Amino acid sequence: MQRFISALAIALLMLSGIAATTPKVTTAPAASGIQFVELPWAKALEKAKKEKKLIFFDAYTSWCGPCKMLQKNVFTRSDVGEYFNANFINIKKDMEEGEGPRLATMYPIEGYPSLFFINGNGKVVTMHLGAMDGPELIKFAKMVASKK
Repeated sequence: MQRFISALAIALLMLSGIAATTPKVTTAPAASGIQFVELPWAKALEKAKKEKKLIFFDAYTSWCGPCKMLQKNVFTRSDVGEYFNANFINIKKDMEEGEGPRLATMYPIEGYPSLFFINGNGKVVTMHLGAMDGPELIKFAKMVASKK
């Protein structure tokens, strides 16, 4: 019996060693939705100037329910991502962390979410307070882009 338990223990150790060295193959889902870039604000402005695009700036907080809804249900939509990724530099900042508090003093935040369209000079072209669904957000963005 003791030989059986020893053999079983050795077999389990060998199998766990094989499992640990076998690479995991995972396929990443195709990118859909808005691809937000993580840049310091000054670099985002430079990028907007260089690419001659507006910045789409999602000013949010971690406790904001409508912000979470946008992030989960709207920004992840492929139609929204297709339009925004092609036409804007997409930035999101938690307004209570990192650069957020400083940006909150620079831009007219009256509540959350605040969705800004800002040019490469840092000037607000327009903004929207509150959440929108995907088609509304695209329509609003197209209106902003046409006035650029």
